[in-house]
Amino acid sequence: MAEPDFWNDANAARATIDQKNALEAVTAPSAKLAADADDLAAMAELLADEHGADADNADVRDLAAQVDALEKDYGKFELQSLMTGRFDANNAILTLHAGAGGTESCDWASMLYRMYDRYAQQHGFEVSTIDYQPGDEAGIKSVTFTVSGPWAYGYLKAERGVHRLVRISPFDAAKRRHTSFASLDVVAEIADDIDVVIEDKDLRVDTYRSSGAGGQHVNKTDSAIRLTHLPTGIVVACQAERSQLANRNKAMKILRAKLYEYEQDKKRRELEKFYGEKGEIAWGHQIRSYVLQPYTMVKDHRTEAETGQVDAVLDGDLDLFIETWLRRNRGDAAATPATSEPLP
Repeated sequence: MAEPDFWNDANAARATIDQKNALEAVTAPSAKLAADADDLAAMAELLADEHGADADNADVRDLAAQVDALEKDYGKFELQSLMTGRFDANNAILTLHAGAGGTESCDWASMLYRMYDRYAQQHGFEVSTIDYQPGDEAGIKSVTFTVSGPWAYGYLKAERGVHRLVRISPFDAAKRRHTSFASLDVVAEIADDIDVVIEDKDLRVDTYRSSGAGGQHVNKTDSAIRLTHLPTGIVVACQAERSQLANRNKAMKILRAKLYEYEQDKKRRELEKFYGEKGEIAWGHQIRSYVLQPYTMVKDHRTEAETGQVDAVLDGDLDLFIETWLRRNRGDAAATPATSEPLP
């Protein structure tokens, strides 16, 4: 980077800077963890000489708290080390679709949307809604939103697939138990310099009026955009911006990200891993089940990770499932079935 001709090729320069930042994202926290561990070890020796085994001493309790904090930082660093994908450090684009089950599934999609919004808040990510299609009676038919922050895609790619809910329906006067489904697509937001060719002849562009609350302009013109990529059938929509041009630009960015993921999977001859793993939004294709009746449990069918803390999970506590999936996907020997007590 110190070479005088470094910026002669802007694209190559940005690639080098990205590579440098990715390396520093590993080396900087690693060095800090090592330095903090050395400091705490030295402090422990001093306190041992001064107070012996007196666990009730205020300085000893403070040291114990610092050790606990260091262990948490190490756990977070270890988890990030499992993310070796090219775009794992990027923002994520998520799309939720209600599946079989009508109003029940639309309500389930809205519950999932809230769950991921809470997860993002808890981890310091920013959520921005791009397209929102409400259900006919309640909930959400589909919603596309971005989760922005370091390693957002690396974490959330574990959530791609069909999610199944079992509960007593609040929409059923007979109070019967219902099963609902919703699917989640997760792709990485990619930079404009990534080569994805989209020809005009392959696009169908539809315009429509934005739905939901709006101002003096947003609901009075056809500002919302829907793009259909004819060769692949991939459809994206955006109605978040006030102008049609801004919505089209954002929709194109999402389409590029989806097409890039599509082509990467196609090249690896693992297209079913991306779309087939998600499969039909119905019974037999789910990656995770959320059971509220007749007992309470959330179970991931890929990793066997499970917990009885359903309310906590629906409030965004997904770390158990994401960490277990990342370890399993990495082939880590520690990727054994995880359980969080209490279980039913």
